[in-house]
Amino acid sequence: MAKKDAPPRWDRKMQQRLARGEAAALGEFYDRFASLVHGLAHRVLGDERAADGITRDVFAHVWEHPETYDPQQGPLRSWVAGLTHRLAVQRLRATETAALTQGGEGAVADTEELERKVHRASVAARADYIVQAMPTPLRAALELAYFQRRDYRQAAADLSITEDEARRRLRLGLQLLSTAHDTGAPGAPPGYGGAA
Repeated sequence: MAKKDAPPRWDRKMQQRLARGEAAALGEFYDRFASLVHGLAHRVLGDERAADGITRDVFAHVWEHPETYDPQQGPLRSWVAGLTHRLAVQRLRATETAALTQGGEGAVADTEELERKVHRASVAARADYIVQAMPTPLRAALELAYFQRRDYRQAAADLSITEDEARRRLRLGLQLLSTAHDTGAPGAPPGYGGAA
């Protein structure tokens, strides 16, 4: 039986392949995580071109510095999400600070508004990450409830499960989502929720 805190085998092998400079490993890594990286960057920045830039920056960092991933800190998915978040928040702060500098007056109020904007973007990105990372049965129940406005009985019928199981899945999914505001929630990608 594997140790509880051991990273998944794929994560360890991928890090080793990237460290050896295998171009095919970067392609495989990109295929697995590009939509996550771009989606999180877009959620924080609200700009397609800026999200594209962050996506390039993240994969360049992974290619140039695969050793910065510490398997003892969690899965590769969480590490890449935390890296994406950190770089996106840095870009958001730099862009907004440049705009504030050009504006001149009201810098304190504008700085506070910037930090609120960064916090809101961080919470939204973390919620997206939580939904993407949750097991498919929980995500399916939440999507039925949220997007299709199904109650637990309707979700149970749609998913061909018992009503008790539908309630359980919805409750667990909502409990996971409720941690989006927590900075130190279990399973949270590094850098989420607080100042990055």
